[in-house]
Amino acid sequence: MANTDEIDNISSLSFTDFPEDVQLNILSFLTLSDISKFACTSKRFVSLCRDDPKLWFSMCQRKFGSKTQINKWGNGKISYKILYNTLLIYENLIGFWRRSGAECDSPLIFFEWGPFYLAGSRVKPSRNGSYEVIKLPFLWMGITSKGEIVNYLDPDGKVELTENAMNLDDLGSAVRELLIPVNVNFNGGSHIVVEENGSAFGYSCKVSSSGNVREEEYEDLCGSPGSLPDRLMSEIYQYFANKTSRGGNGSARRQRRREKERLGRRKWECEDYVKIVNSSPTPARPLQGLWKGFCDDMTLEFFLVSYDDIGGIACRKVAELCKPTSAYAPVFWTSNTIFIKSPLSSEEENIYESRVHIQPLAEADDPCEILPSSDKRAVLSMLCMNSSYDLVIPDLAGDTVNPRQAEGRIWQYEDGTFGFGFLRDDYIIDLRCIAQNGQILETADFSSD
Repeated sequence: MANTDEIDNISSLSFTDFPEDVQLNILSFLTLSDISKFACTSKRFVSLCRDDPKLWFSMCQRKFGSKTQINKWGNGKISYKILYNTLLIYENLIGFWRRSGAECDSPLIFFEWGPFYLAGSRVKPSRNGSYEVIKLPFLWMGITSKGEIVNYLDPDGKVELTENAMNLDDLGSAVRELLIPVNVNFNGGSHIVVEENGSAFGYSCKVSSSGNVREEEYEDLCGSPGSLPDRLMSEIYQYFANKTSRGGNGSARRQRRREKERLGRRKWECEDYVKIVNSSPTPARPLQGLWKGFCDDMTLEFFLVSYDDIGGIACRKVAELCKPTSAYAPVFWTSNTIFIKSPLSSEEENIYESRVHIQPLAEADDPCEILPSSDKRAVLSMLCMNSSYDLVIPDLAGDTVNPRQAEGRIWQYEDGTFGFGFLRDDYIIDLRCIAQNGQILETADFSSD
């Protein structure tokens, strides 16, 4: 037990009295804004916070060490300060995004950490009669050993980065032919645009965190008006030197070959993506998030369930969100969010028991399309659904024969999943989670799809 004098001595110590390792450990808990404020307190701390690799290593390791291998980014040759600021930007990408503004086959993409890169994958339902989903490599984002931000599009999903290299020249000719350098432009925190980087095969240049060439570097890239003739003569000299010299490094020839290949194929069209912020259920919103389930035509579909600003719940197919009128075509919408806890009344029990659960063919004992469940799932609670759509589609209000105006039920099961069905139908569509704890569930080999 410390006496009063020892406590007084400890309390009288200032931050500068601690050993440097202790100081760095304390500082590694701070945010960037806190680090900036702390650096203003003295010249020594300015140098410590700006240049000390130990501090930035500790900050990278504490925040990202459990998610990625920070010593492998940029082949381990970049500063941890650059790495920390880059990973902060990439962190916002983690999770699900959906394609915006165009109808497509796989509108859902998923970003996750790799060992020395950020990986984006297209996610789509498999068509093998099971709940399995296809996760197809789509986009690789990383840093070169020179500190340059690079983004590579993998349009066919055939590349697997196995070596600690993000430089285009180090990836090998077979891999280079499959990749397209792109820019990933951030528009706020929930919108990105992926577009082909037309200058990636020309001069090498540093890019900003968004993948765009910065303005000051654009001047260096293009040259000032007075320097254009000198640059032109230099390029002509370099061209003939590489062409005639047997000892030339061949880099210009490789660049010209890549440029010819790029011009020989069709330009890749840019794509817009919007982040799905609430992609998982919460205790307050148990139906919220991304789900997968079999429809009555026995196709596996992805569903997005969201709680709107007027107190209702809307369920939409993710594939339908890309269409122009998707905002007005939910699978169901209800303003009622009050669940009735189990046990249910005998009438409600009959409604539930009289319906069959749509089962995937791969999990069924009989090749029937719709099977009655041999053991009914344990229901935790039930929600009465009156999918009138009056507030969602105002022009349909008052139409008594409109098939969209239908009464239904939503059953929440004990395992956290749920199913829904309309009283006019005799089946229940059961939904499962697509992902859990940042991992895609039940993935299939995309090469077999």
